[in-house]
Amino acid sequence: MSSKDTLVFPELLSINEYGGNFQSYFEAIYSVFENDFIKAQPIYEGNKVSVRKYPEVEGMHRTFYHITHEGEDENNRQPDFRRLERIRFPRFVIENYAHKEILIWKNKRQKDERILLFNKNENYIVILTERKEYYLFITAYYIETEHRKRKLLKEYEDYKNQNRLV
Repeated sequence: MSSKDTLVFPELLSINEYGGNFQSYFEAIYSVFENDFIKAQPIYEGNKVSVRKYPEVEGMHRTFYHITHEGEDENNRQPDFRRLERIRFPRFVIENYAHKEILIWKNKRQKDERILLFNKNENYIVILTERKEYYLFITAYYIETEHRKRKLLKEYEDYKNQNRLV
């Protein structure tokens, strides 16, 4: 594979670049999110990708909160540095969805059909759902365990095999 064929992800945004000052770092992270998803919107399959603002969590856009914080209790999630430092990844994955290194498949979650965009080299997933004239950005995160990664890759293969038969 030539270097042209390899997807090169954006650099991580480290808190060290802000002298360890979490408040300055967090503001920079939000600024990236604001530029990537509020002031401008990425395009997926010809339609804009929008973010959910409400209900806000601690004054933050719901989507921003979801992609930068971790935890089962939706209202008491904690900032996650693996998510924070990858703030440039969601837009990059969405804009490069046609690249062969982005695996795409669908699954059902409650009433929604979700679109999963996964890069196994970076262990990073973006989840969208389709609306009438746009896509809604649900979440994105770093896959921390090999077990979870294997499970996602199996789901992708199952989806691919099932849709090959149809």
